[in-house]
Amino acid sequence: MPTYHYRCSSCGFETEVFQRMTEDALTTCTGCGKETFERVISAEGGFVLKGSGFYGTDYCGSKSSSKASESGGGCSTCPHAK
Repeated sequence: MPTYHYRCSSCGFETEVFQRMTEDALTTCTGCGKETFERVISAEGGFVLKGSGFYGTDYCGSKSSSKASESGGGCSTCPHAK
């Protein structure tokens, strides 16, 4: 279930709410009760893959997995190779 960030344009109250994607957005501020609650697009909490494995060693076909793990993962043609 996604987490949505809301902010009130009247009082500045901010909160995060777990909601289904099919649910309507909240409009009433839980802080002041006015109809000025808005869903905010946030860049927080992106999906990041770190370490050797997954894309660099599993999906890149030019090196074998043993050679990829010895060299730190990845292949020279992968856009994420170090």
